[in-house]
Amino acid sequence: MSLVPLSLLDLAGVELEGEIGPALAHSVDLARTAEAGGYTRVWYAEHHNMPTIASSAPAVLIAHIAAHTERIGLGSGGVMLPNHSPLVIAEQFGTLAELHPGRIHLGLGRAPGTDGLTFRALRRTHADAEGFPSDVLELQRYLSDELPRNAVNAYPGRGTRVPLTILGSSLFGANLAAQLGLPYSFASHFAPQALQAAVRHYRDNYAPSEAHPEPWVSAGINVVAAASDEAAEALFSRAELARVRGFLSRGRETPLTEEQAAAVFDSPAAQEIRGMMRHTAVGGPERVREELAAFARFADADELVTVHPAPTRAEQLESVRLAAPGG
Repeated sequence: MSLVPLSLLDLAGVELEGEIGPALAHSVDLARTAEAGGYTRVWYAEHHNMPTIASSAPAVLIAHIAAHTERIGLGSGGVMLPNHSPLVIAEQFGTLAELHPGRIHLGLGRAPGTDGLTFRALRRTHADAEGFPSDVLELQRYLSDELPRNAVNAYPGRGTRVPLTILGSSLFGANLAAQLGLPYSFASHFAPQALQAAVRHYRDNYAPSEAHPEPWVSAGINVVAAASDEAAEALFSRAELARVRGFLSRGRETPLTEEQAAAVFDSPAAQEIRGMMRHTAVGGPERVREELAAFARFADADELVTVHPAPTRAEQLESVRLAAPGG
């Protein structure tokens, strides 16, 4: 059974009422486990004002992980480009590319990655998202080896040609990626609804580019792998409860207890949260690989970006190891 390349998305998860330092140390362990298991790359997502996510500065985290690994690809999944100047992102990722040649990837999204108040604290306006396509083109120019068109250049950055990927969960990102001839990554690990329509639109409308003559799709999928199918199913039940507890605890001074989360597990709000995990491979190693292969066909994907929502760090590492392409 052939399987498309597997990558890993790491949000540097912080345990409820836990500390950030151990979460970042765990990210190193995850990347090393993924590297040993044959994963293609690890992605780090930009989020803000979320106490359970410590990946708010992807470039800084990537630099740390790169210094503690040897060869695995590392990228942003993604940088929310309207939050930043394209020049600054070109300089950051150009620096990373010079320090770690061939290992750095730059995924780009247009969402703020946060709530309304933090949106304003980032000095964003709603018009910023409208400039996302032109920001992508500006960033491409900074990273290219073309002769500069004006007096502003990215040093480091120019000539590094850091590979770009457009991230999305709707037809907007699919359409932009197709127009620009760039790879496209769909966030089906938490927004499954438009997956097939977006991928079909991207492939049907793809305009080949010099760097990418063929379309390339990666799709997110949750993975809960354990030693046996039965153990994985029990682990998935706990992971679902942990997801509901985490989401419904946002904005509360005191997080919900497991008992409180269990009491509302079948409520409309909890069912919506659970629906985000529609695409999840659950089982022992053999069944997980079968489900990953089936999902790759369903999504028409060239690469799968796996997310391992096991509720403890040890179980997450084991899930990454058991689902590894080289496992």
